[in-house]
Amino acid sequence: MIRKLASGKYRLYSRKKDSKTHKRRNLGTFDTKAAAEKHEREVQYFKRH
Repeated sequence: MIRKLASGKYRLYSRKKDSKTHKRRNLGTFDTKAAAEKHEREVQYFKRH
């Protein structure tokens, strides 16, 4: 899940909420949406290999 921040950057959050905090985990902040999408694909690949 990618959200745009007030600073103009994009932050990648986990798809599921943390069972303890009930919030989404921050998986990194990126300058462009394309960079955030690229990293999201890398994360999904890593989870399955």
